[in-house]
Formats: sequence, structure tokens, C-alpha cells
Amino acid sequence: MSTPTSSIDHTTDYLRFLGDCPSPFHAAHNVAQRLEDLGFRRQVETDPWEATPGGHVLVREGAVVAWVIPHEVGEGAGFRVVGAHTDSPTFTLKPMPSTRTADGWGQLEVEVYGGMLWNSWLDRELALAGRLVTTDGQVHLVRTGALARIPQLAIHLDRGVNGDGLKLDPQKHLHPVFTVGTDADVLQILARDAGLAGPEQIASFDVVTIPAQGAAVFGAEQEFVASGRQDNLSSVHAGVRALELAGADWQDGAPAGGDVWVFACFDHEEVGSDTRTGAAGPLLQDVLTRTAAALGRDLDGTARMVAASSCVSADAAHSVHPNYVERHDPAHHPVMGGGPVLKVNANQRYATDAVGVALWKRVCAAAGVPVQAFVSNNAMPCGSTIGPITATRLGMTTVDVGVPLLSMHSAREMSHVRDLVQLSAALGAYWQGA
Repeated sequence: MSTPTSSIDHTTDYLRFLGDCPSPFHAAHNVAQRLEDLGFRRQVETDPWEATPGGHVLVREGAVVAWVIPHEVGEGAGFRVVGAHTDSPTFTLKPMPSTRTADGWGQLEVEVYGGMLWNSWLDRELALAGRLVTTDGQVHLVRTGALARIPQLAIHLDRGVNGDGLKLDPQKHLHPVFTVGTDADVLQILARDAGLAGPEQIASFDVVTIPAQGAAVFGAEQEFVASGRQDNLSSVHAGVRALELAGADWQDGAPAGGDVWVFACFDHEEVGSDTRTGAAGPLLQDVLTRTAAALGRDLDGTARMVAASSCVSADAAHSVHPNYVERHDPAHHPVMGGGPVLKVNANQRYATDAVGVALWKRVCAAAGVPVQAFVSNNAMPCGSTIGPITATRLGMTTVDVGVPLLSMHSAREMSHVRDLVQLSAALGAYWQGA
């Protein structure tokens, strides 16, 4: 088995990846491009399905799925699935993208997407990123420079803010400004930055805001990463790196034998996954069933492959917070830098069970990676992931894991470089049969 690349190499690539993936559409494109550079073949969903030995990848809007067929797929083979998601909490641009106040302020019209920490978006320069669909039906990825800002009210006009807390109305107060006293048009800016002739070419768009400040490392030993979108690009990047590292050892572009490897990065996890590109949609099941059919399996053979399968749902986890220790379960304190986290919940908000725990411990032992566990404080219900959705749709053993973060769902989250490297090593060990 290949050893992980150095944390410096991994972190440098991670910072670049975060910058290259400002929206789910950019993330899906970037993942597919990196895998195609590795030799993966692009699958078009309307074409006959490919199951030749080697890597294959498809993109559906903001989702991307890759799979690797070994040279020998035995009768007892299944699928080894790693699931992640490309989206993060943000603001999305409304169909009427801008308005003007009586005083001449130009403001972006935005809608809250996902469970954002609203206050973290104040007083930050914001850019726009996403896709434009032109009148001829073509899709163009776009990203602007620093364009807008949500300025906070001065303390002189809100004297009680520090003692009483900040109170924000998402309709009134989370309204970015991008110009004053000019006739600047946001669609004109998007068209320009996408290389279009003018805004009249834009038929529709899916555009989000991102902090214009780039990802960076900090800390006494430069051990921390600060950036938005780490929930869940931390897992997406870990999977890509694991595939790239494993691919360097393949003979003739594929593993010798074993299970089929699958890497599924969905969109819309932050809003429930109930879309054609979300984990609750048909995308993963379509890939598995069409791959099994292309391998010559009939209906029963496909069901046997799925029954022999497992899934690692990789999504960001919570590190214990040093300033709010009482918010955590007193017996479970996962700490940043201590390795990837097993996420456990008796109410099945996470899909982890004893079989999944044993699988993950075996994987981490093979990779030389430590294991720590997260369980919510009983007085504080936890969130959920694509794990329970995948287990429900497909019936396969699923375990929820992820790197521990602080400031989750902030405009600028915090991770530890060691955890990022170790998650990638563990995913690689899982795919390679541990």
C-alpha cells in the first residue's frame, strides 16, 4: 500500500483545491478534471455504460461520481463507496439579482442556503461564483473578484449589541451592498467575468456568495487551515487525493482485483439532499446498478453485489471547543489533530453501528491512523449526513466519519492539517481492501 504524501504537500494542494472550488459546480468540474488527468474516462449518462477496467467519472450539475473497475471482479465482489458532498452553507442569488435603495445603494438580492452562522458573514468582502446558462443552452462557470459586503451596524447605533447579543433579520439585515451612486449591474459583471458578450446572453443562473479571502494556514506550527467550505470539501479533497495516490500503483490503469471502488460527491446535503443531484436522489443507485449490469450481472447478481457492499460517509465532524466544553458530551472529546472522527448517534442521525465501527477501526489500523469518536451531548440534538440516506436507499453497511472542525458552518471554518492527511490515508486503505 502506498504511504501518504507529506502533510506539506497535502496542505498546499488542499489550499489550492479550496480556491479552485468556490461553488458545487466548480467542485464537480475540478474533481472530474483531476481524475481525467489520472486516466479516468468521462461517462455521459445518455451513452452506453462503461465498465472496462480502470477509472470512470460522470458529472451531473454540482455532483460528481467516480468508480474504478479492477481487472478481475470476482463473483463475491461488491462496491466500496465513499460518499461526500460539494455544497456548503452560503447565500444564493435570487432571480432578481439586485435592487437599489432610495439613497442609491446597489444591493444583491440573496437567499439563505443551509444552516449558516449568519454573523460570520458580516464585514467580509464577498465574491460570486457558480454557473450561468446562456440562451443557447450552454453552461459557463463563473467567479468574480471581491464584489460585495454585508456591513454591520456601528456600535454607536446599537449600544446593546455586546451585552444583549446581535440580532439579525435575514430579509432586512443580510443584504450585501455592491455599489452606490452608479448604474453598475450585477448581471453585466457576471457576464463579463464569464467571458460573455453581455448580460442579454444569460438565460438563467445558479450563483452563490463566497468570502473573497482565500484559504490560509496559521498556528504556532502552521498546523491549522482557515477557510470557508471545509464542510465538506475537506472530505471531497481527501477522496481525490486517495484515488490519485492509489492510481500511481495500478498496473495497466486499474487495481488487480477486488471490489469496485466508488466515490460519490453529492450536492444539496446542506438543505436535505432531496434533489436529482442529492444523496436522496437516484444518482448513486443508478451508477451501481448500471455498473453491475455492464459487468454482466443480472437483477439477482446486482442485488448480491449491493449486499456485499459498504459505504464510508465522509463529512465534517465537531472538535471539542475549548471555550464551550459544556456543550459537548463529557466522555467524548474529539480534538483537532487527533485524527478522523467516528460519528455516533443512537437516534440514527448518523448511520454508524457496531459493524461500521469495526470496519472503520480496521481501516484506520491498516492506515496507521488514530480513531476518536463524537457523540452529542444528550441535551443538544446533532445534525445529520448523507450516511442515513445512503443506508436507507441502498441497505448497505454505512459508517459516518469526518475530520473535526471548529466554527462549522461559519464563513471561515478551521481544520487541522494532520486530520486532513489522515482521513485521506484512511479512505485509501478502505478502498484498497482493509
